[in-house]
Amino acid sequence: MLEGDTRLAEQVRDNDRQVNDLQLQIDDECTRVLARRQPAASDLRLVLAVIRATSDLERIGDEASKIARNALLLSESTSTIRGLVEVRHISEHVRKMLRDALTAFARFDTDLAMQVVREDELVDDEYSSAMRSLMTFMMEDSRSITSVLSIMWVLRALERVGDHADNLAEYVVYLVKGLDIRHSDPDNLDPQVLKKS
Repeated sequence: MLEGDTRLAEQVRDNDRQVNDLQLQIDDECTRVLARRQPAASDLRLVLAVIRATSDLERIGDEASKIARNALLLSESTSTIRGLVEVRHISEHVRKMLRDALTAFARFDTDLAMQVVREDELVDDEYSSAMRSLMTFMMEDSRSITSVLSIMWVLRALERVGDHADNLAEYVVYLVKGLDIRHSDPDNLDPQVLKKS
């Protein structure tokens, strides 16, 4: 979107079906593992974490598709598009969060996972600030409403990707420590409990 690459936007939009199909395949395989192997303890947590993670990854695919659709709409705009700086800034944070969450999941790294959880609060704050700014701009210039609304939908999708990255990081803590932190304030968690084993 930021580079105006409409072919890439079309490709992202069109790949959503593939992501959905992959989620179904992984869910089927996890169901087979549960039925045949009847895993316990950490093995069971691994299967449950994979099921949850694939659901979040599929939703990230949905959000990417929304971003692509809005990028295609914005590519047809003839007016100056406001909010691209905010999109770039938040997208950089969200990309890092997602990359770190996937790395934490692959390495069972609770320290990196907790960094992602804390980063989500920053993204949420940046998102709120950007939305206030864009709302003000729309009130000042009614001609920009269509393009600004598209930018707002993109920002919302990016914020949701950040939330899904946060979920992935929380699954790492569950997987490694057996601790469900989904509805906890990261600042109130005992650092000793989260230390690597």
